[in-house]
Amino acid sequence: MSLKNKKIAIIGGGPGGLTLARLLQMKGYQVKVYERDKDQNVRQQGATLDLHEESGLKALHAASLLSEFKKHYRPDADKLRLTDHNAVVYFDDHMNETPAVESGISFRPEIDRGPFRDLLIASLEGDTLVWNSKFVSLQTKENGWDIYFDNGSIVYADLVIAADGANSKLRKYLTHIAPVYSGLTIVEGTIYNAATNVPELWKLVKGGKVFALGLEKSIILSAKGDGSLSFYTGTKETEDWVKTSGINFENKREIYDWFKERFADWGYEWHELFESDESYFVPRPQYHFPLDQQWESLPNLTILGDAAHRMPPYAGEGVNMAMLDAFELAEQLTANDFSNIKTAISNYEKTMCQRAAKITEVTLQSMENMHSKEALKLLLDTFRHIH
Repeated sequence: MSLKNKKIAIIGGGPGGLTLARLLQMKGYQVKVYERDKDQNVRQQGATLDLHEESGLKALHAASLLSEFKKHYRPDADKLRLTDHNAVVYFDDHMNETPAVESGISFRPEIDRGPFRDLLIASLEGDTLVWNSKFVSLQTKENGWDIYFDNGSIVYADLVIAADGANSKLRKYLTHIAPVYSGLTIVEGTIYNAATNVPELWKLVKGGKVFALGLEKSIILSAKGDGSLSFYTGTKETEDWVKTSGINFENKREIYDWFKERFADWGYEWHELFESDESYFVPRPQYHFPLDQQWESLPNLTILGDAAHRMPPYAGEGVNMAMLDAFELAEQLTANDFSNIKTAISNYEKTMCQRAAKITEVTLQSMENMHSKEALKLLLDTFRHIH
């Protein structure tokens, strides 16, 4: 059985969905990607992405995009400084004079989300992306699905791939396994024109990253190529804290008031993050799926990336797992010994769930270490061992 004469719909235009579209188109398959964003110019929030040799870079190599990627990634953006809660530097990657290499297990290049998305889109056939397509529902039709979008359009697909992120609206058509709250909530922020608006922290981050740890809390900073600074605060909160805190997260003054109280035992240096009007904030309770999750595979629907295995961002594995999902799913769907779609999907899902369980376990341990009483010592020992 072949998918070559079938219509494939990928819901979600993130790195995983776009990588899968590229890999399938290289083999001659009919693919459309439906993305809720209005257009390609929507500003990309969030920290930079670091790709790993055994996953994200592996998928890029299969997609014949590694050379193009190397034109756009930011050398030294992966350089890390580790500080305590008073911004005292205890470890500085910038002091490492070993020349950067562009291959091997230590090559974990950083790239901003916007340029990365752009290069993936540019690799696709011109009419692949269907913008302004916010998913509403699925309805079975023949052997496939009618897909309903909030712009009123209805399209048919023989195979649907859910790549719509951590808050996936498609996952429920495959499984009702619910996510588990990790005990940690992040307040994500972006400060624009950082050299002007947060000059001291911009100097501290030095074009790379800062991990600040102390008193069972964290702040992670990432410099971006557009001159903005993204950050995550990490604190242990109840699952319903975003609702019960009474904070209006669209009101910067209320967020700052919370920070001054919650981080009162941290140095004043970090207050700079909340003093600019050129900023953006959003709270993100951190969830993960059970390590033993599994479900009955379907012949016309599957899932990848955060929609399949969301996890906190404390091991840098989210985008890498999504891209490896895309690689492995494409391999199964285009294999020469392809028997039927359900078997191919089942093989992929079994491997994916087992792999994601291991990575989730590692991520949760990393998160716990970074918010423990001995967090700084634990990370210092880890980095010194690596170096």
